[in-house]
Amino acid sequence: MRGLLFWPLLMWLLLLQPWETQLHRAGTRCHTGPLDLVFVIDSSRSVRPFEFETMRQFLVGLLRGLNVGPNATRVGVIQYSSQVQSVFPLGAFSRAEDMERAIRALVPLAQGTMTGLAIQYAMNVAFSVAEGARPPEERVPRVAVIVTDGRPQDRVAEVAAQARARGIEIYAVGVQRADVDSLRAMASHPLDQHVFLVESFDLIQEFGLQFQGRLCAIDLCAEGTHGCEHHCVNSPGSYFCRCQAGFVLQQDQKSCRAIDHCSFRNHSCQHECVSTIAGPQCRCREGHDLLPDGRSCQVRDLCNGVDHGCEFQCVSEGFSYRCLCPEGRQLQADGKTCNRCREGHVDLVLLVDGSKSVRPQNFELVKRFVNQIVDFLDVSPEGTRVGLVQFSSRVRTEFPLGRYGTAAEVKQAVLAVEYMERGTMTGLALRHMVEHSFSEAQGARPRALNVPRVGLVFTDGRSQDDISVWAARAKDEGIVMYAVGVGKAVEEELREIASEPAELHVSYSPDFNTMTHLLENLRGSICPEEGISAGTELRSPCECESLVEFQGRTLGALESLTHNLAQLTERLEDLENQLANQK
Repeated sequence: MRGLLFWPLLMWLLLLQPWETQLHRAGTRCHTGPLDLVFVIDSSRSVRPFEFETMRQFLVGLLRGLNVGPNATRVGVIQYSSQVQSVFPLGAFSRAEDMERAIRALVPLAQGTMTGLAIQYAMNVAFSVAEGARPPEERVPRVAVIVTDGRPQDRVAEVAAQARARGIEIYAVGVQRADVDSLRAMASHPLDQHVFLVESFDLIQEFGLQFQGRLCAIDLCAEGTHGCEHHCVNSPGSYFCRCQAGFVLQQDQKSCRAIDHCSFRNHSCQHECVSTIAGPQCRCREGHDLLPDGRSCQVRDLCNGVDHGCEFQCVSEGFSYRCLCPEGRQLQADGKTCNRCREGHVDLVLLVDGSKSVRPQNFELVKRFVNQIVDFLDVSPEGTRVGLVQFSSRVRTEFPLGRYGTAAEVKQAVLAVEYMERGTMTGLALRHMVEHSFSEAQGARPRALNVPRVGLVFTDGRSQDDISVWAARAKDEGIVMYAVGVGKAVEEELREIASEPAELHVSYSPDFNTMTHLLENLRGSICPEEGISAGTELRSPCECESLVEFQGRTLGALESLTHNLAQLTERLEDLENQLANQK
């Protein structure tokens, strides 16, 4: 180390020029790879003012020879004595001119020499990401240059070892009275390349020349022999390979392999996981769509994604779909249209929820919806008969099946219905329908005529009583049941009320304003069943077969009346004889 105390004549000649000019003219501007460089400057009272000025000029000249910039060399400066002060952090300036201005404004602290404290500050603060250092994963070299002129007043070996363990390369520069053992305890290995001792501050620029030479090492990446698959990154005197985002470096430290994010098994994908540069992504099997949560899959509803052409209803089935027709109608050969039901006769009873959850304004929408149903019915005494029942905590027949003979009369009566409010006793309403609404006394036609009986329940919530018994009873009585739910209606209850299959007999709308879309389904559904048996439909009394049938029934009735009359005559004769004998 003593060899560093004596310089050749050439160095003395260099001293004839300003120090910052010597460093600047030592070569062109240094082009290094990314580097985080922090100068730790001793400004204790032992450093005389003119010596501190020499060190200031040394820093300025060294800065002018560096390739300073956010993506190249970042520079920070701290000074210390009995305390530590940040002159400017790594992230403060991106231009050498700004750094030079801050260095020229530097005022020495002129107190003790707490070198260990300064190293600890550099390790914990100056080289932190918050202060402008690049994150460790970017593997940007971190270099600290400690310049001191005396013996530390605190311990340096342990804290310097911690700094080196964190990847900080330390250069220790001693001037005049500096303690060599302390310099060796602070510096990185090999010591002959990281420990510098100069006789005076006037000669400190020699360290600057050597240090600048080390930073400006050959650009090994530019030679093209590095073998890095993705990126080559220069470091002082060496280089290392770096992979693109989403890749990891192989054991050969040159080639890269895509990270298999799916192999971590934390993706939670329902079907398949696909590893991408951005991370794991879920993919669904054919015929399924990915849900908004990015993990779950559902069967693709082809009915919503294609022009299916189904006249009545489309049902998705895996990779395909099929068309359905309402009960009593068959699918035509084209697989899309349904055969038309001939003008038949239906006894239709509507059960309308009038509970307080419906609310007055929505009840008006319900009445309008009912009248839209009436519009596509052939209302007449011989055709379709309509009855309306409202229910809440009790049940009220608004008008029975046999009261009105035209659609206009039914619609007017619907508009006149007053809202009941209160609870939701759907089970009670179903019982009322089975026991009363479809009775002949209420206008239902006799079962012998095989007129289809249809019940349509309209509700917006959960029933407050049991519905299972009377829902089953209604279907056992041969009533074809439809269930229309709105808002908070319970799907399980709707399915229990409705006839099978539920897809054709259950309808739902999220709110009252959008329920008109259900009309098309109901238009095709509420249609009399055909082909039950011979004579199941009502026939015109003017048809020949009807006249013959009527004549036969009339003659039978007359014979019965004649027989009854003869019996009555005999009984009267007996009574007359008894009275005559009593006289």
